[in-house]
Amino acid sequence: MRILISNDDGYFSPGIAILADALSPLGEITVVAPERDRSGASNSLTLDRPLILRKSANGFMFVNGTPTDCVHLAITGLFEVPPDLVVSGINLGANMGDDTIYSGTVAAAMEGFLLGVPAIAVSLASKAGRHLETAGRIAHDLVRRYTRGAPFPHMLLNVNVPDVAESELAGIEVTRLGRRHKAEGVVKTVNPRGDTVYWVGAAGGAQDAGPGTDFHAVGGKRVSITPLQIDLTSHPQLAPVREWLARPLAAG
Repeated sequence: MRILISNDDGYFSPGIAILADALSPLGEITVVAPERDRSGASNSLTLDRPLILRKSANGFMFVNGTPTDCVHLAITGLFEVPPDLVVSGINLGANMGDDTIYSGTVAAAMEGFLLGVPAIAVSLASKAGRHLETAGRIAHDLVRRYTRGAPFPHMLLNVNVPDVAESELAGIEVTRLGRRHKAEGVVKTVNPRGDTVYWVGAAGGAQDAGPGTDFHAVGGKRVSITPLQIDLTSHPQLAPVREWLARPLAAG
């Protein structure tokens, strides 16, 4: 099996090294990741300049672009035959609820999915990163399970692993995405040159975090696995919008 690994923390991150080690017994590994931390890049593609692919001393390849660039370049320009699976991570920090909209980790997996390759995004639900090996083991087990048969032909999974020792995990739960509170406001300050600058504020706390959500599972030391889809259509609103547009518009 051919596995493409990427991330949004950069090719030098400890998480991607642990992921590559964890998956190497399961197939042929290729790592293509950003040259620097691109957290929060979401699904952005670089269209205003060329991309450069380089190889580091450990064999990992890196690109001067976004996580989406990395996977897109690898699948459409590097491989003669597409990989069998894309695995993104291990991200240092959770990607739950609204995080998935902004996450470069999820975006890298999503790009594989959009290009016809099943994909898994793996995140450790803590910035402390004490137990990356736990997430590596979960990734290994999921990919091994995938090699024995997928639950459906084309899958995109978002996986969040509690930052605890593997022995402390309370199980695995298939979840839906929760929701966060509104993010904190931007932080206004002045740089050494006297310019007013703004830092994007921290993400809000969990608002919808009840049973069945990714927040609830991780809070209970359970691995959260959420199947994702790309269709953003609000299907229940199709008929009301058609009806709204069909009403005569008064003159004026």
